[in-house]
Amino acid sequence: MSNAKQTEQMRKGEGFIAALDQSGGSTPKALRLYGIEESEYSGDTEMFDLIHQMRSRIIKSPAFTGDKVVGAILFEQTMDRDIDGTPTATYLWETRGVVPFLKIDKGLEAEVNGCQMMKPIPGLDDLLSRAAKAGIFGTKERSVISAANAEGIKAVVAQQFELGNQVLAHGLVPIIEPEVTISIADKAEAEAILRDEILAQLDALPADKQVMLKLTLPSEANFYKPLVDHPRVMKVVALSGGYSRDEANAKLAQNTGMIASFSRALTEGLSAKQTDAEFDAMLEEAISSIHAASVAG
Repeated sequence: MSNAKQTEQMRKGEGFIAALDQSGGSTPKALRLYGIEESEYSGDTEMFDLIHQMRSRIIKSPAFTGDKVVGAILFEQTMDRDIDGTPTATYLWETRGVVPFLKIDKGLEAEVNGCQMMKPIPGLDDLLSRAAKAGIFGTKERSVISAANAEGIKAVVAQQFELGNQVLAHGLVPIIEPEVTISIADKAEAEAILRDEILAQLDALPADKQVMLKLTLPSEANFYKPLVDHPRVMKVVALSGGYSRDEANAKLAQNTGMIASFSRALTEGLSAKQTDAEFDAMLEEAISSIHAASVAG
């Protein structure tokens, strides 16, 4: 598994990162959107089997290749499972040309100072060692900012980079994700504080290290350009954050050098009830539109 090749693919970023990492709490919703009601399965085992079938179907679909999908973020259970007898991360890279990432956070703490920090991640070093062995390239860890509160945002970014350094120590590339809630009145102000905090943390990183950033599409186009251009940043990716696919794509196209990392906006309209031809056609359309917006900037 060539790390240099994967690094080059992420740096060039000619495409987008598919976020296939809904976890326990959001899985029933993801399945419902996919046309499978909670009455159709019982218990976690069946639920996770079904979501793995859905993810496998997406990954094996003809349009899901490194030409347009440069990376994919996996849930831990997906990393531990196989596709056609091959471990998922290996299958992604060797069969589809897609760089595999792993979601490592365990969800969010209660809100303090308008922000939600990440919950503790027990056994993280073991998980990171396992991920590296499984051929995972990088990780993703999410916090949430719901107010332009300087103290809250500073704490979120400090925690993100502390975790990021732990990830870097395992030879993996962290995707640092401090999501700004799209519906808040002081979104632009929160983004200004966030950008300054991230820049300060980036400047403190060792010269030979790079991280990736996953950020909410900013209120002002190209507001994150200083982060895109920073030498410690491999790539800045955008989350759809509840915008519809069309809205998210339109906003993304205005931000030079940012590429998409959409989950809901990618799977919008896909259904278990579709024939493979219908499913593949709809996924192809989604992938093409998100790819176009990603390379437009």
